[in-house]
Amino acid sequence: MALALAATGIVVVALLWEVAWPTVAEAIARHRARRARLYEQPFDPGRERRAEQRARQLLRSCVNPEEWAMYRDLGFLRVWGSLTDGPALAGGGSSKGAPPARSGAPYAYLIYPHKPIVAYLPQTRDLLAEHCVDFPDQTRPYGSARLPDSDDVLAKWMALTGDERRLLGSSNLHLPGRQVDPRRVQRDLWRLSEWERQRLRRAPGLDAPSAHHGR
Repeated sequence: MALALAATGIVVVALLWEVAWPTVAEAIARHRARRARLYEQPFDPGRERRAEQRARQLLRSCVNPEEWAMYRDLGFLRVWGSLTDGPALAGGGSSKGAPPARSGAPYAYLIYPHKPIVAYLPQTRDLLAEHCVDFPDQTRPYGSARLPDSDDVLAKWMALTGDERRLLGSSNLHLPGRQVDPRRVQRDLWRLSEWERQRLRRAPGLDAPSAHHGR
């Protein structure tokens, strides 16, 4: 008799638990949500601005004075290419329809925040290709995988100046105009030339920018 009563009790408890479990689970979830809200940091509208300020300071400490002034005044960086076979071939093939880069011809890149790296020929201002690369913020301290603008520029600058061929080989190669408006690039190249001309006028003893690799 005692064994039967014990078995019946176990069955009753199991049935009650099965019925009550959804309510218990919901209560646990609400409790955890309340605790999470208690430990959430309050929204700080200045957090991203401060992160960008720190990123700009880091960028300034890494690039040379001319590059920093260029980014500060124009919002982008130019990096001279150094590969004898040009950026398109180094990236795994040429962009059909884009002007070819002659072997050994001077070429350069424009680095924009959160945009593809644009390869071009400085002497003719012909656009060669867009090289799409991504540098997410793995730590996500600001609630987003996007790096601050200046950190993104610095990551591309370091990759290009550190191992240009490797960066091009790992990037997605596209025709000019895929993501960056060619009119914007041409306008920025004109702004860059005017910026350099003004710098030369302000510093008469400064040597003219080299038509080849500037680093």
